[in-house]
Amino acid sequence: MIVSANQPYFAPFPGFFYKAHLSDVLVLLDEVQFPRGTTWITRNRFKNDQGTLWMTIPVKKKGLGLQNINAVRIYHEGHWARKHLASFKNAYANAPYFADHINFLEKLFSKKFEKLIDLNLEIIRYLIRHLKIDTKVVLLSELGIQARGDQLLIDICRAQGASRYLAQSPAQKYLNPDLFRDAKIKLADFKPPAIIYPQLWGSFIPNLSALDLVFNCGPKAHEIITAGGGIA
Repeated sequence: MIVSANQPYFAPFPGFFYKAHLSDVLVLLDEVQFPRGTTWITRNRFKNDQGTLWMTIPVKKKGLGLQNINAVRIYHEGHWARKHLASFKNAYANAPYFADHINFLEKLFSKKFEKLIDLNLEIIRYLIRHLKIDTKVVLLSELGIQARGDQLLIDICRAQGASRYLAQSPAQKYLNPDLFRDAKIKLADFKPPAIIYPQLWGSFIPNLSALDLVFNCGPKAHEIITAGGGIA
């Protein structure tokens, strides 16, 4: 069994789902520290007639100190949800498959999620379903594991009965191979493919949110996202 892990990004990029595709189980690290600086957990890139379109989910941080990701609450003041929905409609009205997903977006941005993790999970599970990725998604908070660092990843593998832990090739240098070897867990690595597909608005921009892929390519998105070389 192959396990991978990732922070629960906001509307993740295609490489996130390619890693999920290569895994039997994807563990979302919701019970680790929320980053202090800018993070893909609260923002991502889309595309409009001006080029890159950034969207950010505002969260409550002031005076709260260090928080785990699953404790971070969404800031609901202002009209950001309505503005994000309008931005999607303006940017993707002419995308071939946008109409198939507008109901999801309208429900997403009309629902006032208390916590960021719940919003992100809603999008991740929606995309996994529409990308036809048959991978089990588990939250770290469901596993009752208290370790940190490499030991956290080893304990995740043990909890799932996994013999291999999958990490992107550049991430391997941050892992201690001796610890994994002693735990009898093989480190497997992969290189995300260069995922290229038809986009609106001029020149191709790589690594946008996978929503951009789904809006533009519909059912073909599965074939596009899973066409890489696999595990090394």
